Amino acid sequence: MRRLSKISPEWWDYITLDEEILEDAGRLSEKDILEPSRPGLKVKFYESLETLYAAEAMEYIKCWKDSTLDNPTGTCGPIGPTEQLPIVARMINDLEIDIRGGYYWGMDEWFVEGKEISDKNPLSFKKAFLELCFNKIDKRFRMPDENIFLIRADNISKFSDSFDHVKCLIMLGGQGDVKHWAFNDPFKRRGRYKDEPPTREDYMKLGSRLVELHHMTIIQNARTSGGGAAYKVPTEALTAGPVETFKSGKVTIWHAGNHDNQFGIRLTSMMISKKIVDTSVPMSLLAEHPDVEFNIYRPAVKAGRLRCIRLYL
Repeated sequence: MRRLSKISPEWWDYITLDEEILEDAGRLSEKDILEPSRPGLKVKFYESLETLYAAEAMEYIKCWKDSTLDNPTGTCGPIGPTEQLPIVARMINDLEIDIRGGYYWGMDEWFVEGKEISDKNPLSFKKAFLELCFNKIDKRFRMPDENIFLIRADNISKFSDSFDHVKCLIMLGGQGDVKHWAFNDPFKRRGRYKDEPPTREDYMKLGSRLVELHHMTIIQNARTSGGGAAYKVPTEALTAGPVETFKSGKVTIWHAGNHDNQFGIRLTSMMISKKIVDTSVPMSLLAEHPDVEFNIYRPAVKAGRLRCIRLYL
């Protein structure tokens, strides 16, 4: 039986991996992180946060401006990172870019007391997207409200089906401490998954859904979004899943160093490059996607190798 997580023994997570994988990841240098680039996987470094977030903002705009009536296209984006969102609006307004034909999916939202969190709540992802981006775009240029797909408790199937009617050119995301994208967290160790995590095949069948969140995800969101007040962070969320992700033409992950740490960036870069798929590290499933790009702020992984201390046993 695989070992228990030190953080959440009742859950699967990366700590339950074989120690050799963890040690190999910790030994990667900056050069090693770049070298895993292969057909289907590209790794890019950025020397400043400004260039990283500007590049991320351009992903939105390129997808939106290329949309036509005959070939509607869009992008699915995260709330975390969010620094790119005001840049998106600024670029569109200053350059007078017409994105009225574009589409946008919000990949996740908090779930409390049987429904999605109110957009009046400071933690609301809908609130963040509207205030940081959409409402800042000049009405002459921006897409109509009906071109925005936000996941809710009462539209999960409709949200998922929309990926069949409009082509998501790029799904953008960050990487959480628990090595998720969107809220695709590891599973609890219970029932059929008590001794082994879900198989790749089982996890890949998951579409948009309600999920229970790993403790690491709750703590991370308290740190990045809630001023440290973990007691205010919901324990459930609605999320796009692997089904929607693999309907997207490309997946880009943005590592600014604010969410996951340098070890986590090394680990998932290595696992995706070497096609080591283990659902205790949900991000590793992207090894199966034909077009993945890791965008990394170089100081987030620092120089040299991590000093590997045997803390995993």
